[in-house]
Amino acid sequence: MRSISLAGLLCVLAASAVAGECPGNPEAIGTARTIVVDSTEHARIGTMQYVETLPLRPKEVVLTFDDGPIPPYSDRVLDILAAECVKATFFMVGRMARAFPDRVQRAYREGHTIATHSQNHPRMFQRLPAKKAIAEIEDGFASAAAALGDRQAVAPFFRVPGLGTSAATEAYLAAHDVMVWSADFPADDWRRISAKQVKQRALDRLEAKGRGVLLLHDIQPATVLALPDLLRELKARGYSIVHVAAAGAERPKTATTPEQWRPRRAERQGWPRVVETPRQAPREARTEAAQLPAPSRQSYGWPDVFALDLVATTTLRRKLSRRGGWQTVRIAAARWPEHVVVAPTAPSDALGAPSPQSFGVPSPLGPSMALSSPPQAASHETAAAATHTAPGPLLVP
Repeated sequence: MRSISLAGLLCVLAASAVAGECPGNPEAIGTARTIVVDSTEHARIGTMQYVETLPLRPKEVVLTFDDGPIPPYSDRVLDILAAECVKATFFMVGRMARAFPDRVQRAYREGHTIATHSQNHPRMFQRLPAKKAIAEIEDGFASAAAALGDRQAVAPFFRVPGLGTSAATEAYLAAHDVMVWSADFPADDWRRISAKQVKQRALDRLEAKGRGVLLLHDIQPATVLALPDLLRELKARGYSIVHVAAAGAERPKTATTPEQWRPRRAERQGWPRVVETPRQAPREARTEAAQLPAPSRQSYGWPDVFALDLVATTTLRRKLSRRGGWQTVRIAAARWPEHVVVAPTAPSDALGAPSPQSFGVPSPLGPSMALSSPPQAASHETAAAATHTAPGPLLVP
């Protein structure tokens, strides 16, 4: 137990040293930290396909490279990573590892994680017969192990070619304690796009996620050209690189919680949208000035609706055309809009609440049929109003 703890401490100190300084490049982004994962506890990661992903903090990125190694592109990628003191995970194709074992050894020697990507990278991996799919997986691990001379040097991480996984493939890998890696976002560097587009897509998708596993290919010329600018831009935007390693007897796993492996998805808000407003002060602390006044009867010219001059008018004498004589008429004298001041009224003049009879149901066979009043609110005046024959609404003052 003491040796395991010491190994874990040395691992943390080494990662801190790398993150703090990079020989020959003080402006390097470096590797902020290393997380050690147990493949037996988390079988599948990467939100492009699964609900779990690596337990990253905000603005942390894991770099992964597929399909190599192949000269000269893989060599150049390793040169760039070394100059920036960045550690990554390489998902290598078995036949490429057998063809260029020195590149596999260099990547491992420089501290990168070596994982596998099948033996021959067949298309439509999910459609392979079970025996052939298993052979692709096992041969890929065997080729990487042969290049390194040690099966334990190969991490139990596997990325399905083209991400074309299946239930049978996932079940087989889980039964053999191999973690299936998808990704959180790609840079589309396998498409026919420029290095500038590769960099921009990686940054845009990272900004949208906030953190995650980036899928790249070390066999693509555009990736080689984009990588230096991408790393500089990541540092400028405040991102940090995280290295991932497999747990073992000499390397204990990083302590995490289940919630860290399941990132929260942004809730999609449907219609209607809820708009938050500032909370009002307690009722007893509100001032009377904050209350809207109720309209008075006089606002509508009550009781003499024709006596109130809501609009300024003037008198005009007009000669009648069809018959002799003159007629006096009043016309509006103000320009539109015109401000009219109405004298304020006392609170006692506020309009009363409508009575139930105001909502009487019209009857085609007779007078309006009023709704019955509650027993406790019934009165002599209310009963009389209920028998009123006028069709209009009634107000109880």
